[in-house]
Amino acid sequence: MTGTPPQSIIANSATLSILAYCSSSIIMTVTNKTVLSQFNFNMNFFLLAIQAFSAVVMLLIFKRLDLITYRKFDTNEAKKWFPISFGLVCMIYTGSKSLQYLRITVYTLFKNLTIILIAYGEVLWFGSKVTPLMLLSFVFIVLSSVIAGWSDISSFVPQNPSDLMELNAGYAWMALNCFSSAGYVLYMRKRIKYFDFKDFDTVYYNNLLSMPIMLLLSFCLEGWTSGEFERTFNPEVRSALMSAILLSGLSSFLISYGSAWCVRCTSSTTYSMVGALNKLPVAASGILFLGDPATSGNVFGIFFGFIAGLLYRIVEVAELKAPAAISIKPAGLPLYKSNPDGKIAD
Repeated sequence: MTGTPPQSIIANSATLSILAYCSSSIIMTVTNKTVLSQFNFNMNFFLLAIQAFSAVVMLLIFKRLDLITYRKFDTNEAKKWFPISFGLVCMIYTGSKSLQYLRITVYTLFKNLTIILIAYGEVLWFGSKVTPLMLLSFVFIVLSSVIAGWSDISSFVPQNPSDLMELNAGYAWMALNCFSSAGYVLYMRKRIKYFDFKDFDTVYYNNLLSMPIMLLLSFCLEGWTSGEFERTFNPEVRSALMSAILLSGLSSFLISYGSAWCVRCTSSTTYSMVGALNKLPVAASGILFLGDPATSGNVFGIFFGFIAGLLYRIVEVAELKAPAAISIKPAGLPLYKSNPDGKIAD
């Protein structure tokens, strides 16, 4: 009797997938905030297109070196997968616009509201249950966001009326990001199960299909004919900006893979709650490296958000020990297996 291959154990490890998603999420948030704020970068769609292109190139290199495998491109599958890629564009774009106006700490805490949307989305789509302890964790999530938002607004000193408009715009983009993120995660989970997509299949199709969308939107909306490109990549900051963009492209690949891996090995709600637990290192990086103030509101917001994550983890452990009949987790997605020819039956 043969045991499970080590690579299969690693590929289906919920713990490793969570660690990968945590690390990539932190890197992505900090690098995007650096590019958008430190360099006054306004070409969001162009940045996203570069990130998608970087991810596809790295996939091709790794496949050529026989380090990974993913399915061949199929037009019929691409048509069916396209709504997910479009959802990814909406999620990342609204997130980048939020980061452009809000501090990392505030962005991270408000992002946790997505967890509640996803949890009730799983109730509708996957038959999950919301327990009283989960409701309590949601209360802490809302409380942490309210504290962070109140602290952000009360400490805000506008220099002119446009500053207040920018702050309001940041919260509007944040609301759109919460809804688009929840829709993307839930729909991707549903379609991954339908297609039997593996992790690198998801990364490949998401980035390949979203890249032309973002390039087209960039050419149409971001002032290529009015000198915006020349202003953005002026000689004074060009080298540093290109380095930051390349790092952002690498982080895009990491978070694409980490997200797909984590969603497959856990549940959509667990995936989002893991993102909630990222708040402490993300907030610390914003304070240490990007000049975010360490206010009492931010500290208490982070504390309540962290408590919410711990409460959800207690719920998850309790459910794992309970009989399978009352488990709140939906049926798991197919286990990882190699996919050399990349074809499935329609």
